[in-house]
Amino acid sequence: RFSVKTLIDRSCFETIDDTSPEFNNFAAILEQILSHRLKGQITWFGYESPRSFWDYIRVACRKVSHNCICSIENMENVGSSRAKGRAWIRVALMEKHLSEYISTALRDFKTTRRFYEDGAIVLGEEANMLAGMLLGLNAIDFSFCLKGEGLDGSFPAVIDYTPYLKFAQSSDSISSDEEELRTLGSSDNEDSTPENIGPPFIMDENSWYNKCKRVEQKYRLALEQKGYLEELVRLRENQLSESVSQNKLLLQRIEDMDLAHKMEKEQLEYIIVELQDQLTVLKNNDLRSRQELTTHLTNQWPSPGALDVNAVALDTLLYRKHNQQWDEKSFQSLDQLSAEVSLSQSSLDPSHSQDGKQDGINLLNEGKEDTPSLLGLCGSLTSVASYKSLTSLKSSEYLASPTTEMTSPGLTPS
Repeated sequence: RFSVKTLIDRSCFETIDDTSPEFNNFAAILEQILSHRLKGQITWFGYESPRSFWDYIRVACRKVSHNCICSIENMENVGSSRAKGRAWIRVALMEKHLSEYISTALRDFKTTRRFYEDGAIVLGEEANMLAGMLLGLNAIDFSFCLKGEGLDGSFPAVIDYTPYLKFAQSSDSISSDEEELRTLGSSDNEDSTPENIGPPFIMDENSWYNKCKRVEQKYRLALEQKGYLEELVRLRENQLSESVSQNKLLLQRIEDMDLAHKMEKEQLEYIIVELQDQLTVLKNNDLRSRQELTTHLTNQWPSPGALDVNAVALDTLLYRKHNQQWDEKSFQSLDQLSAEVSLSQSSLDPSHSQDGKQDGINLLNEGKEDTPSLLGLCGSLTSVASYKSLTSLKSSEYLASPTTEMTSPGLTPS
């Protein structure tokens, strides 16, 4: 009712078009009324998809003579269902048939019941007053562009209640209303004069009383508006404080995340450096192990000097066997034999005096026979040639009885 009144009041001074805030507010209110508790469309899969009030208007207003339903359906620049509904409101206002469309649709109660749920405005008692309120818009000349941004169905209709909180009828509108009353009164009684209407301002006391009443009403209205605006400002301040606190929390969270990211980055860098150091140490240890293994394998083979010492030790053993000095009981195990051989080596060590070495060599030379069988024993016992020489001597008279332990390839003097 307020929107219709403000729209009629505005039309006394200018033409109503898409730029008029009163019309935009009226269109938003009418769209909200027609969309209140509108049922969704049930698909084959049982889902409910939302739809616009244009679906209801298209079905319920078919019976209106010379309707604009087909022309709106064939509009090229209007695609969505909501945009078509908004275009229908503008076309109906320009045709001055909006009240007729609404009354025809509301009379089709079966179709209205099919499109709206219980509790909808169009199903209540206020719907009967809707067509009567829209009847006053037929006196207004509207001019709309059906290609404007107001037909875009991507944004919802928003109602601005601010003009209705501070609504005040202009003096020109009041004078026009008084002229209408006088005109209606004169049409009823042609002989009546303006003096016959009544003396509304004859008594000064009544006029002052009425003025005081109007001032008091304006004061109360201003007071209510002031309280509403203060409450609105208080609500906005609370929302602003909450937004500021949330912003601080978000900034603190971002700082904490940055600090945690930096700490993780430093830890990863420290771990990378530590792993690189460990890898360097492992490489050095591997290189050192390779060198030690190479040195060990190289030193396993005896030197030429050691070969000569082993040969002399073997000659000493053969000499003792030849001179009947081999005591079978004195060598009960390989350990004793190894100890004997090592004794003979130590006796032939170069650290001893040159005289002792010369005596040992002379002693060996006295009892040794110059036979070809001793030519193969001039090497080390660990070599393959010495092993073959030992096996060849197994059947000879020199190695007849000692033990089979000396003929094993693992028998080497320590």
